[in-house]
Parts: sequence; structure tokens; C-alpha cells
Amino acid sequence: MFNSEAVPHASSSDQVLRARAERVIPGGLWGHLNARLLPEGYPQFFERAESCRLIDADGRQFIDMMCSWGPIVLGHHHPAVDAAAAAQAARGDCMNGPAPVLVELAELVVATVPHADWCQFGKNGTDATTNCVTIARAGTGRRKVLVARGAYHGAVPWCSPSVAGVTAEDRAHLVFYSYNDIASLHAAAEMAGTDLAAVMASAFRHDMGKPQALPTPEFAQAIRALCDQTGAALILDDVRAGFRIDLGGSWEPLGVRPDLSAWSKAIANGHPLAAVTGRERFREAATRVFATGSFWCGAVPMAAAVATLRELHRLDGPALMRALGRRLRDGLEERAARHGLRIEQSGPPQMPTVLFADDPGWKRGYAFCAEALRHGAYLHPKHNMFLSCAHTEADIDHVLEAADAGFRHVAR
Repeated sequence: MFNSEAVPHASSSDQVLRARAERVIPGGLWGHLNARLLPEGYPQFFERAESCRLIDADGRQFIDMMCSWGPIVLGHHHPAVDAAAAAQAARGDCMNGPAPVLVELAELVVATVPHADWCQFGKNGTDATTNCVTIARAGTGRRKVLVARGAYHGAVPWCSPSVAGVTAEDRAHLVFYSYNDIASLHAAAEMAGTDLAAVMASAFRHDMGKPQALPTPEFAQAIRALCDQTGAALILDDVRAGFRIDLGGSWEPLGVRPDLSAWSKAIANGHPLAAVTGRERFREAATRVFATGSFWCGAVPMAAAVATLRELHRLDGPALMRALGRRLRDGLEERAARHGLRIEQSGPPQMPTVLFADDPGWKRGYAFCAEALRHGAYLHPKHNMFLSCAHTEADIDHVLEAADAGFRHVAR
């Protein structure tokens, strides 16, 4: 089934493309998509994708457990999504204004998300988180925003994990707290004083390379109470987890509803789209904030999003992915124990993180993933992975077979 030679040789298509890219792109590629950050043997370039499988530039095939770092929620080339996108493309995409599908999608999002009285669209998750912060400041007339230490909310100066090119002024109004730590939350709010505009929280703690942590109900309720008491906005960054944990929002099972939410990744099954949803209180502020882009009214991604959300409703996508994730989690635990290894599995089952205990520098994790790749499973050694509705029990079992080879290699 799989053709996954261990390491592409120097004249492989992948290596030739890397060399060409180096000459015209700084570093060959940028950010988290750079395969140099992964174990040796991981491909940089991909020829095509289908369902839950990737085929790289050298023809090697893998079961995809990253789903394009989250956007692929129904599977690559889902027929209903492709059909909706193609039909809209035949009518028009980037025009002088939006297509009617804009209104259809907005109505569907508002009907799907219980806290949403309105929504706006953009292109990237960073667009959505930044707009949430800007709307909160416009609506409150305040400046300070509480954010969790180590949290990722995008790649622009106010929140980027990199300090290159960033000034102190860019982050002058951020105040930090520790996720799931109510005392640190209150201490941060005390520092912000009467200038508190918003508290931003990730759907769950998903810091790179560390065990993930779901929000405790007490912590989520404490943020809600703090925002109610101070008039600040509770912003939920659901860019990564939205529509995988719960279609109504990742904190809906906790009974805690935000004032503003940021969405992207899974909203359109790989088509570039992001959204902000908000309560009535912030509608007027949202009309005053100037937020736009040349491609923000592109109709094809919106048509894809309508099809994606309808299919997720039909399948009960979160429940399907949760069941598959539990099958994966149980299988990994059993196989690791069989080889005498201890692993730490964390995060929601739909978005699993697998780390080795006592593994400074992720040495075991890298060796494990490199060997699993040779056996046809594309895993990640320190970032959370993503299930999709295209994965089947048979696919998960293939991944477990590849993982078993990885555990055997580490145990040796």
C-alpha cells in the first residue's frame, strides 16, 4: 500500500525543489511549514492529496495525521465541498463585492454557533484573532488584553512567537496569566486595572512540545465571571479547535459562551477563510473597525464553507472524530506499553498530542516519528495532530501498525 523510502536521496524531486526554493525564497520556506523542523526524511513538497492520504513529490504515500495543520476536516478533495467550490467558481469568485453566498454562510454560522448574533469573514486565523482584539478595544474604549503565557494567537507583531522585528510598543498592552490558573488570571486583571478590554483564551492549552491541557470548568467560568464583572470581552481563540470539539464552539460543552470568537482552519475544508463571531453588545463596535482585504469577499471559499458546515452537521463530525481519536489513543497506549515505553497523550481525542516521557529535546519523539513515516504514517513529534472525518477505523489501524514500528525502533 505504501511506498515510503526512508530518506529522499540528493537527486530526489523533493531535494531538487528544496535547492531551487533556497535560491528564491528566504530560508527555502517560512514558519511552521518548514520541513527542516521535522525529523530527517520528512518531505517538504507534496504532489497531491486525497481523502486522508498525502503523496509527496517523490510519489511516497502517507496517511495524513496533520490534515494540513488543521484545515482539512472532511478529507482532501471532499466531493461535496469540491462541487460547491467549482459551481461558485464558474459563476465568479473575486468580484467587486461579495456573492449571495456571503449571506447564506453568515446565516449558517449564526445558526450553528449559540453565542453568535453576527459574524464577519477574513482569510487567516491571525485576521480573526486580531479583529477580535480590535473590536473588543473599540467596544470597551480600553487597551489591556490578558493572554496566556506560551499561547499562540497568530503571526503578527502584537502576538507573534518571534521577537524579530517586533518592538516593545507592539505588545505594550498585553498582560500575561497562566492557563487554568485562576489566581494568576485575577492577578493579571489587577495589573490591567480599569483599562481591561479583553481576556483572550485558547480553546485548550496547546503549547508546542508540551502536554496539552483542556480548560477546567472552574477556569472557564472564572474568565466569564471576570469579564461580566469588569465589562471586558471574553475572546475565545477557536482558530485551531473550532468545529472539531463542538460545532457550537469549543467551550459550549463547558456551558461558557464567549463575547467574541475567532475561527479559521476547519471552517472551509482547506479553502482560505476565517471568521469572527460576536454577541449583540459588540455589533456596533464591529461596524466601526476597519478590517478588510483584497480577497476577503472571495466567494469560492464561502461556498466551500457552506458545504463543509452542512456536512459536519450531517455527520456529527466532532463525535465521529472523537471516536476515531479514542481508538488511536487506546491503540498507542497499548503498543507503547508492549514495548516498555511511557508516553504522554494529551489534548482532545480529535486533536491528539503524543510525547515521550523523559524525552528532553524530543529525541525519542523524532526517532519514533521518522520510523513511523517509513511505514506510511505522517505524525508530528511535538505538535498536536488532527483527525478528520475522512479517516476510517482501518486508517487508524494502519497508523497504529506504523506506530508499532516506531515504538519498536525507540525501544531498541
